[in-house]
Amino acid sequence: MSVRELMPIGLLVISNVFMTFAWYGHLKFQNQPLFVVIVASWAIAFVEYCFAVPANRFGHSVYSAAELKTMQEVITLLVFSVFSVFYLGESITLNHLVGFALICAGAFFIFKGPIG
Repeated sequence: MSVRELMPIGLLVISNVFMTFAWYGHLKFQNQPLFVVIVASWAIAFVEYCFAVPANRFGHSVYSAAELKTMQEVITLLVFSVFSVFYLGESITLNHLVGFALICAGAFFIFKGPIG
C-alpha cells in the first residue's frame, strides 16, 4: 500500500482514539459536573476533528466516501473495544464479537466492489 492509501487510515485511527475519549472517557469521572465533562469532551473532540477532516480530505483522493465511512466504523469498533476493556474495565462478550463480525462482513462488501 502507498502512503496515499495508508495516511487516511492512520489519521482515522488517531482521530478515533480522541473521539472515543471525548465520548466515553468521562464515564470514569462520574463525580465531575456535567458541564465540566461537556467542555472537556468538546476540547478533545476539536483535536479529533483536526485528524478526521484531513483523513477524509486526503483519503477521498484514493477511497470513495462509502469506503472512508466504512473504514471509520471498523476502526471505531476496534478502538472502542480496546478502550472498553483496558480503560473502562468492561468485557467483550460473544454477542459483541458476533455483532462486530457482521459489521466487518458489511465492510467486506463495501470494499469488494460491484457484485455480478
